Amino acid sequence: MSLESQPAAAPTLREPRERVSPRARLMWGLTAAIEGLVLLVVLVIAGPVAGWAPIPWWALVLVTLVAAGYVVVVPQWRYRVHRWEVTDTAVYTQTGWWARERRIAPMSRIQTVDHAEGAVARLFGLATVTVTTASAAGALEIAGLERQRALALVDELTLMADTQPGDAT
Repeated sequence: MSLESQPAAAPTLREPRERVSPRARLMWGLTAAIEGLVLLVVLVIAGPVAGWAPIPWWALVLVTLVAAGYVVVVPQWRYRVHRWEVTDTAVYTQTGWWARERRIAPMSRIQTVDHAEGAVARLFGLATVTVTTASAAGALEIAGLERQRALALVDELTLMADTQPGDAT
């Protein structure tokens, strides 16, 4: 078989280039700490009030250690995985901490681009950009962007999607 008659190699799907803000680790850590604290409060206070069986001290220690590990490990892990990229033709995202998900939204399929800042995200100057498409899989989300970058990205994507032919359906 000659080189000319061989089929072209399929392109490989690479990780998107851009990372979220390093401050996202702190935001995710604080959020996890709040969730762990709520769990402990429920176990310690709400449990006895609701008439649950007394919770042994060692179970509370175990829950505290697991929550502390979650607060330390998961934000670092998520930061290594969460990536995004915008090209002339599509938006690429990679998310997850346990199971990884890569999504690609062609510019011609973008219906809306949204900017959101939750209370904890605002503390760190961060925001989330959500790209809604005509996909049954739902919207693509880029969480943990610096606020100014998120606002610029919304403008950029809106203009790029508007110049694409098609009706995004």
